[in-house]
Amino acid sequence: MSQETADDAGRGAGSGRSARALDEVDRRILDELVRDGRTSVRTLAERIHISRTNAYARVERLLRDGVITGFRAQVAPEAAGLGTSAYIALTIEQNTWREVSAELAQVRYIEHAALLGGDHDVLALVRAPDNAALRDVVLGRVQSIPGVLSTRTWLVFEEFDGAGSPWA
Repeated sequence: MSQETADDAGRGAGSGRSARALDEVDRRILDELVRDGRTSVRTLAERIHISRTNAYARVERLLRDGVITGFRAQVAPEAAGLGTSAYIALTIEQNTWREVSAELAQVRYIEHAALLGGDHDVLALVRAPDNAALRDVVLGRVQSIPGVLSTRTWLVFEEFDGAGSPWA
């Protein structure tokens, strides 16, 4: 991946608003918070070697600018009773993505969905208690959404994390 110039990073990639470029300290803050979102500002400042005031101000700016969108617990699906995971690819009618997206957002056990370009239109990650619940999600809920033409399901056998945070 190439390095962006400050001017390139400052432009909001077609968003109509400019975003402040992240500097090395911002990236280190993000890396620490991605690793442990419960890190206190005091500990964060110590790890980054900046003052608490600076750490607090930077985290507040990253929140205000929408770079940090929230803090949450990471849940192990199997330990939480969701032993079956699958990706569902959907092909939908043209111009129905808004309605389909709104319906998918209401389907229990869909953890994440993305609008795609390519062979399929939408990809959804489902985490369900068992195969029967997965079947109900796919056959009972998703395929009954107006605008959904077809689905294709891939069971997840095992998951693993990637190399790490891009902020390091």
